[in-house]
Amino acid sequence: MKKILTGLIIAGAMTTQTQFAQAGNVFESPFVNTEHGTAPFSKISNKDYEPAIDRGIEKALKEIDSIVNNPEAPTFENTIVALDRTGEDLNRVLNIFFPLLSADADDEMMEISMKVTPKLSDYSTSITLNNGLWKRVKAVYEGRDKLNLSAEDKMLLDRTYDSFALSGANLEGADREAYRKLSAELSELTTKFGQNVLKELNTYEIWLTEKDLAGLPKGIVDEAAQLAEAKGRKGEFLFTLAQPTYTAFMKYSERPDLREKFYRLYTGRNMKGEYSNLDNMKRIAEVRLEIARLLGGKNYASHSLQRTMAENPENVYKLLDQLRDAYKPALKREMDELTAFASKKEGKPVKINAWDYSYYSNKLKNEKYSYDEEQLRPYFELNNVIEGVFGLATKLYGLKFTQNNAIEVYHPDVKAFDVTDEQGNFIGVIYTDFFPRDTKRPGAWMTEFKSQCVTADGVNERPHVTIVMNFTKPTAEEPSLLTPYEVETFLHEFGHALHGLLTQCHYTSLSGTNVYRDFVELPSQFNENYLTEKAFLDSFAKHYKTGEKIPQPLVDKIISSAQFGAGYSCMRQLGFGYLDMAWHTVEGSVADPAEFERRAMEQVQIFEPVDDTMIGPTFSHIFSGGYAAGYYSYKWAEVLDADAFAKFKENGIFDRKTAGEFRHNVLEKGGTEHPGKLYRDFRGKDATIDALLIRDGIKQAETPSVPVRKD
Repeated sequence: MKKILTGLIIAGAMTTQTQFAQAGNVFESPFVNTEHGTAPFSKISNKDYEPAIDRGIEKALKEIDSIVNNPEAPTFENTIVALDRTGEDLNRVLNIFFPLLSADADDEMMEISMKVTPKLSDYSTSITLNNGLWKRVKAVYEGRDKLNLSAEDKMLLDRTYDSFALSGANLEGADREAYRKLSAELSELTTKFGQNVLKELNTYEIWLTEKDLAGLPKGIVDEAAQLAEAKGRKGEFLFTLAQPTYTAFMKYSERPDLREKFYRLYTGRNMKGEYSNLDNMKRIAEVRLEIARLLGGKNYASHSLQRTMAENPENVYKLLDQLRDAYKPALKREMDELTAFASKKEGKPVKINAWDYSYYSNKLKNEKYSYDEEQLRPYFELNNVIEGVFGLATKLYGLKFTQNNAIEVYHPDVKAFDVTDEQGNFIGVIYTDFFPRDTKRPGAWMTEFKSQCVTADGVNERPHVTIVMNFTKPTAEEPSLLTPYEVETFLHEFGHALHGLLTQCHYTSLSGTNVYRDFVELPSQFNENYLTEKAFLDSFAKHYKTGEKIPQPLVDKIISSAQFGAGYSCMRQLGFGYLDMAWHTVEGSVADPAEFERRAMEQVQIFEPVDDTMIGPTFSHIFSGGYAAGYYSYKWAEVLDADAFAKFKENGIFDRKTAGEFRHNVLEKGGTEHPGKLYRDFRGKDATIDALLIRDGIKQAETPSVPVRKD
């Protein structure tokens, strides 16, 4: 099954193809009259989406009927491959609608998403519960030992069979209908959850005066002044809870009362009122549990993890517990040091609250390493960073990035680039979208407008990917100047983009980032390692005014401070992982989400719980994204990325042979083979946590640990 169908559903009358064509809908045919077949965004209007989705579903269902009613015996080609190639028209519109819904949506698009989500969910369910189709898939699968299939063909067959089996294909009668209804309800709930997060975030306006700005960097103050002036209140300062603004305020504001105010607002979102997600959270967990039990699982995590490297909740908890025990002593040392530092600075005993950590840790980091991220911003002007990050792919893989103004973009902030290899062959298109706006959700991500595949005619269709972030915007006086953390975010999303661009697969459902969830973060987190490499920083980090390269002492500070706060950072991530697993190993209803959350995170608790604040109501990754029972995968992949980069450190961080092996075995292969095999083919062994512990300064090199996983 295609990734686009996962978790999605058909209700209402379909628009006929004749009516659709008469309407002149831009989605009625492939985009053939544009550069590289890219999307003609200016010709797309909101009114196009719903009829295009209706038509796409209608056409896809006819294609399914053709497979089911094929009088020939089921074969790999006429059933499995044919199924993978269905829904081209539907995917064309969905691959535009859903990325834009996250990156540039208005209220009308959100309303459309609420209308089409049940249709898509029902469509997906109608395929997995199609008895005739299931019988053909099952027949091919049961005869697989007699087929001469490639590794990629075998994986497609296995994943197609599993998609049906794990989505209720074996259900009958009342259970089938129950599954259909639960799937539809889940799609509506997850969509509503995500929309609530965005809608409430956009309601916050925090008005401050000049006396409230102590400690804040000039850039954030200038932006707040511009926002206030745009609303006719010149001389005042308007702050929002957009991620760059919130992060900077918590790190630099010298006002503990205002830090507390911002913290309580940010972590108290979606807990009450029109956009409350408390009931949505509870019901999402209940529906997922009901679905899992219908399909024979003990809980949702047991069901969901079957197609991951971890395989089961026990292995997830094993990793989380292993890291918890390794990092807990480091956390205690860090917090003791931070408390002593803060108390000395304030001249009295200080208790570190949740809203104090960023402020005091930044001060301590600056004192220990004379390290202030604001001091580094002038050396990370966005255009120079783009050159450096793109240049990394040139050094490793020989790729070239050329801005192409003939490619239409969906917003003036967006740029599009042609990607070619050393021989001039076209690899794909990458769009970059860097700045916050009201129509964009917070965070950073990579997605695609077009997937890579090889068509039935043998044409290698190249991908169109996009990376979306929320960096500090340029002001009237300064360009966009990034912090090292924002550069790291760029490297991360660009790693995903390379995974999507370099893929060389036959089938859409296996190409690019369509890999096991706990493997998908390897390419992105691998890229982050370069932030602390002098040879990489020297290639682009220069003062935006003077052109002076970043001084060696500043590079040394980035490198020497890389391990700062490793205990805190790890335990914070583990907290998210434990919370996710708690929601998805629960075997009943949750009466009190706040108490449930406190208990779930207690073993890695850093600060005392704060009343009327929670993580869950805004935890889009697990409640409206693709990480339900999968947030652990960030740490799982971190183990892999540290171990993988250790090979580059041994052979040279720009070593083309090592990079070629990583490209061939990881970036090009997509989901065509089991990720454990792909990793071993690259590394020659299974990963352990040793490289991660050494990188974070938790331990010195010693006797290797037991591998995280054995096949």
